[in-house]
Amino acid sequence: MSPPFAAGRLDAARFLGAWKLHTWDILYADGRAPTYPFGADAAGWIMYTPDGRMSVTICRPKRAHLATENVRKAPVEERLAAFDSYFTYSGPYTIEDTDVVHHVEFSLNPNFCNTEQRRHVTFEGRRLTLSTDDEVGGVRRTHRLVWERPD
Repeated sequence: MSPPFAAGRLDAARFLGAWKLHTWDILYADGRAPTYPFGADAAGWIMYTPDGRMSVTICRPKRAHLATENVRKAPVEERLAAFDSYFTYSGPYTIEDTDVVHHVEFSLNPNFCNTEQRRHVTFEGRRLTLSTDDEVGGVRRTHRLVWERPD
């Protein structure tokens, strides 16, 4: 794997530190209204360290408490709701041209482990936007996550 600060057009130092989620929306090429995977008021943090590691956590706000302190003993429906309302992964990252690539080592979703999650990067003021495109059901979409430096 290449070093996190490989030559490229992005200033790697701008990534360093913690960023608070401002919005996560999905834009559709067919013109339908944007959607919000964890709601319009989703909460989360993404962190980039100087030694080339990253971690991201996103959740729905006001998640319901479980009936028991031990998550493994909670009813299946509660565990499913907890899983469905939370997203997290971590691993090393590299910068390639105008993209950041997250090399996923650990994830709540086991299918993310050992994958590369490439995100296009833009900086505007105190905001960092990470975006990626995919296609579902023949419709092109853009996931757009806007992060903001905390005060």
